[in-house]
Amino acid sequence: KNTNIAVLSMSLWILTSYSTTKYRQHKESDSTIRYNHSSQFPANVNREAKPSTMPTTLNRYCRLPVIVLFMTTCQSVWSSNTPVETITITASRQPQFLKDITSSISVVSEQELTQIQAVHSSELLARSAAVWISRGNGQEQLTAIRSPVLTGAGSCGAFYIAEDGVPVRPSGFCNVNQLFDVNTEQAQQIEVLKGPGTALHGSNALHGVINVISKPPSQQAEQLLSIEGGAYDYGRLKYSASFSHGQHGLRISTNASHDGGYKDDSGYGQQKLSLRHDHQYGSVYLRTLLSFSNLNQETAGYVTGLNAYKNTNQKTSNPNPEAYRDSRSARIQTRIETQLDNDGRVILTPFLRYSEMDFLMHFLPGTPTESNGQRSGGLQSAYSRPLSDALSLTNGIDIEYTQAYLTQSQTRGFSVFPEGKQYDYDVDARVYAVFTDANYTISDATRLSVGARYESTTYRYDNQMIDGDSAQDGSVCVNPFTGAQGCRYSRPADRSDSFHNWSFSAGLIHHISAPMTFVGRLAHGFRAPQATELYRLQAGQLQADLDSVEIDSIELGIRANYEKTNYSMTAFYMKKNNVIFQNSQRRNVDDGQTVHYGVEYQFSRRFFHHWTLSASGSYARHRYSKNASLFGSDRDININGNDIDTAPRLTGTVRLNWSITPQTLTELEWVHMDDYYTDIDNLHRYEGHLLTHFRLRHQLSSTTSLGLRINNLTNKDYAHRADFSTFSGDRYFIGEPRSVFLDISLKL
Repeated sequence: KNTNIAVLSMSLWILTSYSTTKYRQHKESDSTIRYNHSSQFPANVNREAKPSTMPTTLNRYCRLPVIVLFMTTCQSVWSSNTPVETITITASRQPQFLKDITSSISVVSEQELTQIQAVHSSELLARSAAVWISRGNGQEQLTAIRSPVLTGAGSCGAFYIAEDGVPVRPSGFCNVNQLFDVNTEQAQQIEVLKGPGTALHGSNALHGVINVISKPPSQQAEQLLSIEGGAYDYGRLKYSASFSHGQHGLRISTNASHDGGYKDDSGYGQQKLSLRHDHQYGSVYLRTLLSFSNLNQETAGYVTGLNAYKNTNQKTSNPNPEAYRDSRSARIQTRIETQLDNDGRVILTPFLRYSEMDFLMHFLPGTPTESNGQRSGGLQSAYSRPLSDALSLTNGIDIEYTQAYLTQSQTRGFSVFPEGKQYDYDVDARVYAVFTDANYTISDATRLSVGARYESTTYRYDNQMIDGDSAQDGSVCVNPFTGAQGCRYSRPADRSDSFHNWSFSAGLIHHISAPMTFVGRLAHGFRAPQATELYRLQAGQLQADLDSVEIDSIELGIRANYEKTNYSMTAFYMKKNNVIFQNSQRRNVDDGQTVHYGVEYQFSRRFFHHWTLSASGSYARHRYSKNASLFGSDRDININGNDIDTAPRLTGTVRLNWSITPQTLTELEWVHMDDYYTDIDNLHRYEGHLLTHFRLRHQLSSTTSLGLRINNLTNKDYAHRADFSTFSGDRYFIGEPRSVFLDISLKL
């Protein structure tokens, strides 16, 4: 009976998705007098009665009880036996059981990575609650973790993207697309820490951490080959070889992909290589990881026009056929770990990084070209030791040095956008940090963890051009409409800037029973301003007096892990201060405030031995908590209390896995995206979507398997991302229609 009710609950989820979509379509066709997407509200309409209220309400009040119903009706048939537990390293740089960590972490396992065979990282991380990797065109992306999709110069600074614990880019020099530098295609697992990071993370771990764990060498020699083909001339070749000899283990993983592109004049070629060497020398363990990536992409820009993603004639159009992005990166790191005689453990991880990128900024007037790059290196360290049976302490020092550059130029000038170079500067940076993290066992069932970090960041900026807002040759730009003098882009004089920050965290974990755990956590995080926020100025601003962005967070959660069922539910509240944004005068300022609160859940239930039902998602609000005159907003409207744009309130996935035979596994996945506002003033919105994906993997023999994937099974019209611009109106990165992919994997 309980199983039948559980299946009914899933059916209700799907039904409410369908009925909500139909409700929206009916409501929009019947409310043209009340609301017009392409204009502001009519004068006789109360602005508080926003058009998405009823559809969004239907989403909330229909689906959230379904989740609760599903979880509670299954409870009576749960077994108390504990299954194999998940191990993660992201919170502490050392292996820990997930159930013993106070931070909220979700894991995408190797089995899931194999089943999904993702073309883009958004497909992988959609199953992590409160996470949305918003796909642009090709391999481009924007990130949201317990946040809206953040944009702008410092948006990537809210997220700590790492490989085996080491950040992919240096602090202060992130890139919104930096996930494409990492070999997620051949990883061991991907871990996502949600909310401010621990004392071991520091700047950029503001909203969350994505840590890609490399695949280790195997005990037995193996070779793996995968050949894949699919829609729009997509092809990918993956190869991995591993062997061990004595105390040495080596794995090389490489892949190359080509995508012809759904849009006109689009597509990309991408290559990645990971080389990992593990070695034991006495009591010393060494793990070296060498990573390379290369991307050559022909980029398609936004398609403009209300509901353009539904227009057959516009879906494949590319307003920016000249756009491109070329990116190269290389990283090497060695983790040195040893056990001391006093039960202490030392971990040292020196690292070096390099990256370069050239791309056409098709989203800016005049389509300038940007070139940027960095060379950086540093050291992560940690010394942990039990001080007693109840107390253990971890201390460490992190150091990082960076040399970076950026240039921006335009071939033809007009108005306030001058021809030639617009920026050309170098920045040297250094980061020093010390941290301590203590774990105290209060009782057999209760443990407390407390951590603190002090971090100092210093930038030395060197302008290679004329200071001010003139053209490259010193001439003055004149606006032909207003007669105002001054070019759009401003260059500060040489200067140095320093930022000193503290972060704190305190977590309590209490095991209510063997399978059930209560978790509570308080945290304070920060991020120093990015170099581009300080030195890439506009409209005559010659100094950006910015402070570090800070966030305070509280979360409470329940986790349960049974033989056939596991779930977690976490409520969180975060307040962010000193938010850096560009105001209506195009100046970088830091007096913004936002709040973020909600509930996230993850659930998995195995039944009938061959079926598994999983669900994950969140209901959250992301709002401005202070009025500000932001660029792109109507300055006559008070935005305090408004939803931040591109912040859907309800997101989630439901997955039904069926092992037809021991050799055949199928997965049906539903991905729901709630409607969201696309502008700061909350006057325009995207209606949301529900996508269905199908995956099948069949093991032909012990050495050969076949895979089939059908993305967007129902051929739904949707947008990867929707936006509203005061210049071009509604605009979209359009999602692909139904797409079929096939692969064959061989053990050689």
